[in-house]
Amino acid sequence: MRFDELDLEDEILDGLEDMNFHEMTPVQEQTIPVILEGRDIIGCAQTGTGKTAAYTLPLLNKLLLEGNPDNVVKSLIIVPTRELAQQIDQQFQGFSYYLPVSTTVVYGGGDGKGWDVQKRGMLMGSDVVIATPGRMIAHLQNSGVDLSHVEYLILDEADRMLDMGFSDDIMKIVSYMPRERQTILFSATLPPKIRELAKTILRNPVEVSIAISKPNEAIDQSAYICYESQKLGIIRELFAEPTDSKTIIFSSSKMKVKELAHTLKRMKLNVAAMHSDLEQAQREEVMLAFKNNKVNILVATDIVARGIDIEDIGLVINYDVPHDPEDYIHRIGRTARAAATGSAITFVCEEEQGKFHTIEKFIEREIRKADLPESVGEGPKYNPEAFSGRGKGRGGRSKGGDGRGHGRGRRDRLRDNRGRSSSSTAPAPSPSAAETAPAGGAVPAAADAANAEAKRRRRHRGGRRHRRGGNGAAAPAGEPNKASE
Repeated sequence: MRFDELDLEDEILDGLEDMNFHEMTPVQEQTIPVILEGRDIIGCAQTGTGKTAAYTLPLLNKLLLEGNPDNVVKSLIIVPTRELAQQIDQQFQGFSYYLPVSTTVVYGGGDGKGWDVQKRGMLMGSDVVIATPGRMIAHLQNSGVDLSHVEYLILDEADRMLDMGFSDDIMKIVSYMPRERQTILFSATLPPKIRELAKTILRNPVEVSIAISKPNEAIDQSAYICYESQKLGIIRELFAEPTDSKTIIFSSSKMKVKELAHTLKRMKLNVAAMHSDLEQAQREEVMLAFKNNKVNILVATDIVARGIDIEDIGLVINYDVPHDPEDYIHRIGRTARAAATGSAITFVCEEEQGKFHTIEKFIEREIRKADLPESVGEGPKYNPEAFSGRGKGRGGRSKGGDGRGHGRGRRDRLRDNRGRSSSSTAPAPSPSAAETAPAGGAVPAAADAANAEAKRRRRHRGGRRHRRGGNGAAAPAGEPNKASE
């Protein structure tokens, strides 16, 4: 179905024509008419299917027809991250090129000047406010922002917001709004907590689900079954020849992201790192450089796994297997956006095979196992059953060791070497020892000395716990307990 078949105003259709948007995606085709009718809606679709335009276009159409003569905040879009807020604002700027519609983006991490700009934009009456939950609440409590005239509330990436602990913040923001409004909720998944939220804030919503929790079919998925030490060699081979497209390399920890980016720079690759330790200005600089092709490889945590829509990302590499199958879907969804194609490669070392097999079962398909480059040598066999159920969801051994004394801590070994006499659970003495004990149950001098030493150690440990504010004693009133900070 084409956009010009919808009942959209000419100014919006002109903007779509300029942006070369003609055919609707399935989620747009099913949701835009419903939103134009004024119905509440729950939209569930995989990443990269055009969800932002699905609510942006009908909202702009309504704002254009109604105007904003009272200069109030008419619509609020709540999103989990500042990066997604910025991206949605950019989409609004494109779609509303021929419209007299104002937007204000509200997120933290900036300086005092940014706060003042956000405050002024909302107090002057912004048609569209795009905000992260924490910053919005800060303005509601300190800037006198009025949401009592909001007619349209949109929650984007709702499942992620709840995962990040924003449930109470969302309900607090909603409490500042009138009950009579249109509410639109978009989410990649529909777990029970999302349905519970929808029951609370939506009225008789229409539910639209498009290919829930399945990767885009346009993504060529593959995996290298390898040892940890082979991963850099694989990357060296992958980037031996220059490429015109962009690449995102995902890792689950910011420490590994920093180390990997540093290593790849030493390999003369054009790399930048993206993680939560960067200041807001640094994040914006990195993303702009990546978008403008000044950087063609972005090494990142899952901070960019959702909501980032950048053209020409031809390859996504999972340097390590994501902990959650849905994170895998969001990561690889950065490529093959809209009608494009792309590739996703996952490096699977031995202890991650169980997690990777869980992802295969979740997406209901077996991912192709690619042959390792000859330069890195042979890898391990793919035998995920040998690694399933080990550890706490990480595919590795538990902290208790493997039953042969391996993996046990230094304290455990020292405790074993102290001798049986210092343990309150020591076994009874052997018959020969009992027979040589003096009459009347007297203890030999050596054993007496050992017991005295054990008591001294227990007193010493108890005093240390007391000084540290541990379990041995409560911290003094008014002072924090360091163990719980």
